[in-house]
Amino acid sequence: MKILALELSSARGSLALLDGGKVELLREWPNDRKNSGPFFEYLAEVQKQFGKADTIVVGLGPGSYAGTRIAISAAIGLSFGGRRAVGAQKVGHDSACPSIRLIGFPSICAIECDAPEYCVIGDARRQTFFFARVRDNNLAEGPTLMSEAELREKLDKLDKKMSIFTSEQLPQFERAEVRYPSAKVLAQLANDSNRNFTKSPLEPMYLREPHITVPKK
Repeated sequence: MKILALELSSARGSLALLDGGKVELLREWPNDRKNSGPFFEYLAEVQKQFGKADTIVVGLGPGSYAGTRIAISAAIGLSFGGRRAVGAQKVGHDSACPSIRLIGFPSICAIECDAPEYCVIGDARRQTFFFARVRDNNLAEGPTLMSEAELREKLDKLDKKMSIFTSEQLPQFERAEVRYPSAKVLAQLANDSNRNFTKSPLEPMYLREPHITVPKK
């Protein structure tokens, strides 16, 4: 089974193709939200070399909404393209019509590390931060919004040996180490049918309700 993983939620974009449990292709690059060129170049490369995937898994964040939306949109396009191609080859009503499996998973559960349990923090803007705990690559707690003071208190109570990761520079939290979600890990996790994946329709993990400005009467 070919698994294509797309991860654009952080400052490092990545794309991976797993075939039969083996990583056949892995690409990583600086993920500039203003330039999606490398992502689509690598996407074309993997399609040319390996054809259509059986499963597409997308990192859902939390992180860059713009990057995550681009990854989701690309995955939806690829999955529908595969269905159209299969549909065009149907001979009769009883013909089998396999479709591409499209799933999502929290990006913060796909950080490449040896620790079976770790915590993730991030800047949620508007003077707030998020905290999450990951165990065996599953969300065990959060993500929860906190003020800087609340997050500092939360981190102070953690075991000193607990790994704390962030995908951006947060110098005010000294214990936080910069680590990025990995498409390679996402692809490997997609092989595990016992995990609780998000199915279509996919959308980014929102930490709060969208801010909507209502026009004045």
